Amino acid sequence: MTFQPVDSPAAWRVSEIENDDRWIFRLDDTQRRQMAEAVKAAYVADKELFDYQGTDFDLGPGMGVIAAAAQEAKTGRGLAVLKGLPRDEVTEDEFRIMNWAIGLHLGVARPQGIKSQYMSQVRAVGHTYRAANGRGYNSNASLDFHTDGCDIVTLACYNKAKSGGQSMVSSSLTAWNTLLAERPDLAEAARTPFYFSRNTEEAPDEGPYYSQPLFDEAEGHMFGKWNRNRVRTAQEIAGVPPLTQAQVECTDLLDDILRRPDVMYTMWLEPGDLQFMNNHVMLHSRTTFEDYEEEERKRLLYRLWLATPDSLRLPDSWGGYFRSVEPGTVRGGIRGHHYDDACYAFESRQAAALGMPAPERERFIPMGLAS
Repeated sequence: MTFQPVDSPAAWRVSEIENDDRWIFRLDDTQRRQMAEAVKAAYVADKELFDYQGTDFDLGPGMGVIAAAAQEAKTGRGLAVLKGLPRDEVTEDEFRIMNWAIGLHLGVARPQGIKSQYMSQVRAVGHTYRAANGRGYNSNASLDFHTDGCDIVTLACYNKAKSGGQSMVSSSLTAWNTLLAERPDLAEAARTPFYFSRNTEEAPDEGPYYSQPLFDEAEGHMFGKWNRNRVRTAQEIAGVPPLTQAQVECTDLLDDILRRPDVMYTMWLEPGDLQFMNNHVMLHSRTTFEDYEEEERKRLLYRLWLATPDSLRLPDSWGGYFRSVEPGTVRGGIRGHHYDDACYAFESRQAAALGMPAPERERFIPMGLAS
């Protein structure tokens, strides 16, 4: 089979990102003030996330800037950073709700783990990343390059670390093009099924692992996925085929490509920064970090996983994880162990507000992908 390189603005190299900053967006003082006022007016201390609606928050003209940043991630470079969220003008709880409000305007939030949580605090709480049930976002460890389980991920910085904790981003499309140019045989291996562990987060209707290739296409678009830690732990699960020699060589070369100086872009997220990434064309990582001793100064970011109304059709091979591959649907996420009627009701209500079809309640798996 003959594979082709990808021509896309998301297939960038570091020099292009450094020389053209149109992927960076900024809120001005007026927009920041209006946003803070709107959040303070809508925030209720004991109100649950699911009880908020997008119409509760008039975020003003700043929402237009945020939407433009999200669009850059979806259809442009795959990466965008918004600077100037009103971090100092609000409390920590209000900052959290502000990011939830932004998500309500952009898409349907997806659950993110074993607790079926729809917003995650990215902070070090002592988890071990390399454990079979490890969670990188709750550790201070250096992370492998990976994708998150959604169309778009947002990461809002409230506190940065005392030292370290840099965000690293590489284009999976650039990695594909490089792999194809240097080792077309390993590019072919990347299109074969790999097995990923669910790291004990599987819902009752899911198995402990799933399979999909690292790269696949749908309707003329290339999609990438990689997570060495989840592939490594899958090898310990009964029934998972061992990696072939070609797959081992492929992943080793892929990790090398992703960390090359002309491929890997490194940035600091400052308090008030909001990062957008398109998980289908970007891979991301993080350096290890040292935290402050004081609890109120410890590194803290808020993460949202979103399914958006203008998403593309996914490859059929993505269905084992995303449940639906159809464009503009509520898909992805980790339903975990506590997905219930309240979760489904929130998703259905939010989908209706955005003109999206109601989510599938029962599991959807394309033919032949039941594992």
